[in-house]
Amino acid sequence: MDTTEQVKKMHDKPPYGIIAILFIGAFVAILNNTLLNIALPTIMDEFKITPSQVQWLTTGYMLVGGIMMPASAFFILKFKNRHLFLTAMTLFSLGTLLAIVTPNFSLLVAARMIQASGAALLMPLLMNVMLVAFPIEKRGQALGYFGLVMFTAPAIGPTLSGFVVEHYSWRALFIIVLPIALFTMVYAYFKLHNITPNKPVKVDVFSIVLSSIGFGGLLYGFSSAGSKGWSAIEVYGTIIIGAIGLLLFVTRQLRKKDPMLDFKIYKYPMFALSSVISVVVSVAMFSGMILTPLYVQSVRHISPLDSGLLMLPGAVLMGIMSPITGKLFDKYGPKALAITGLAITMLTTYMLSQLTMDTGYYELMFIYSARMFGLSMVTMPIMTNGMNQLPMVSNPHGTAMNSTVQQVSGAIGSAILLTLMTKRAESAGADIAADAAKSGSLPTDAAGMADFKVQVAQQAQLDGINHAFFISTVIAGVALVLTFFMKRVMPPKFKDQANPLKPAEKQAQTQLNSDNA
Repeated sequence: MDTTEQVKKMHDKPPYGIIAILFIGAFVAILNNTLLNIALPTIMDEFKITPSQVQWLTTGYMLVGGIMMPASAFFILKFKNRHLFLTAMTLFSLGTLLAIVTPNFSLLVAARMIQASGAALLMPLLMNVMLVAFPIEKRGQALGYFGLVMFTAPAIGPTLSGFVVEHYSWRALFIIVLPIALFTMVYAYFKLHNITPNKPVKVDVFSIVLSSIGFGGLLYGFSSAGSKGWSAIEVYGTIIIGAIGLLLFVTRQLRKKDPMLDFKIYKYPMFALSSVISVVVSVAMFSGMILTPLYVQSVRHISPLDSGLLMLPGAVLMGIMSPITGKLFDKYGPKALAITGLAITMLTTYMLSQLTMDTGYYELMFIYSARMFGLSMVTMPIMTNGMNQLPMVSNPHGTAMNSTVQQVSGAIGSAILLTLMTKRAESAGADIAADAAKSGSLPTDAAGMADFKVQVAQQAQLDGINHAFFISTVIAGVALVLTFFMKRVMPPKFKDQANPLKPAEKQAQTQLNSDNA
C-alpha cells in the first residue's frame, strides 16, 4: 500500500488508541515542567542553596528543551514514531526516578535535564502524528484536543504542586509522575505502531552544534537576566554568542538541500504570519502565568495552595474550550476566533494592570479565568491555520519550528517583562521613599522604619507588576493588529492536500518541494 492509500485509510478511521497514548505521555511531561515551580523554596531549604542555584532546575530543563526541539524534525523523519516515543518516555522515566532518589542538588539538576531530553520530543511528535492522522478539514477539532494537553497541564501544575508541598515532601511530585510514565511506556510497547512517514535523512552534526549554541545561548542568557542583571557578561555574552550561533544555523539550513530544520517553510505567508502571531501571544500568555503568582504570593502573601487554586478555574476553562474552539475553527476559520480571543485577552490584561492591595481574591480569579478563556480562542486556531498551508512532507519541520519559537519567545518575553517589572519597582520604591522624606512622614523609630520598608517594597513591587501587565497589554494589541491580516487556508480535496494553495501559490510550493527534494 503506497503512502497516499495509507493516509486515506487512516483518515477514514483515525488511530485514536495511538493518539491517546501520546496524549498521556505529553500531558505528564508538560505537567512535570511546572510542578516544581512552587516547590523551589522547599528545595532551597533542604539542600542549603541560593535562589540563583535553585533556578537551574527550571533553566536547565528549558535549555535542554530548547536544544532538542529544533532537532525534533530530524528525529521524526529519521525514526519510527514508536521507537521515538519509547525512547523519549524511557529518558523521562529515568530522569524522574533519579529525581526521587537523588541525595544532592547536582544530581537533581541532572535528573531534570534527563527528563527534559525525553519530554522535548513528545509535543512535536504528538502534533505531527495528529496532522498525519486526521484529514485537513478535521484538523481544527483534533488540534483543539492537542491544546487541551498543551495548556491545561502547565496550569494544573501549580495547584497540584501547592497541595503536595504543603502536605508532603517535594519528592512526592516525582513519585506521582513516575507510575503514570511507566504505565504509558509499557502500554506503548505493546500497542503503539508507526503511522508517520520516514525518510533516510543524514545526521548533520555541525547543524546540531550550531542549533545548540544558538538556541541554548539565547535561552540561557535571557532566562538568567532576571537574577543576574542585563549588565552581567554571563547574560549579554551568552546572548551575543547565541545570536551568532543562530544566524549561522539559519544560514546553513537555507543552503542545505535536506536541512535539519527547514526555514524555507516561512515562504508560506500564512505559516509565517501564524508563527509571528504565536510568538507575540506566547509572550503575553507567559506574562500572566508568571506575574499573577508573583502578585498573589509576594505582594498579597496568599499561600501556595490558594495561589494554585486561584489559577485552576482558568486552566479548567481553557481545557473545556480547546476542543470547542477546534470545532469552531473547522466551521468558521481562525480570524473571527482570534480577533475575539485577543480582544478579551487585551481587556483582561489591562484589568490586571490596575491591581491594588485590596483587589479581591475572587475578582482576581474571574479576571485571570476570563484571560485564559480569551487565549484559548487564539493559539491553536492560528497555529492550525498556518500548518494547513504546509505540504504534508513539511509537517515535522512546521511542528518543530512552532515548538521552538514558542519555547524561545516565552523565555525571552518573560525575561524582558520581569526586567521591566524590576526596574519599575526600583524606581517606584525610590520615589515613594523620597516623597515620604520630603513630606516628613518617615518613621523615626526602628520598628516603624522596618514596617515602612516592608510597605514600600510591597507597593513598589505592585507598581512594577502593573507596569509589566500594561506592557503585556500592548503586546497583545500587536497580535490583535496582525490577526486582521490573516486569511483562512481552505481545506482542499485529499488529492490536492499537499498543495492547499491558490494556483499562483502552487508554483511557488512546487519549487519549494523541488528545493527540498
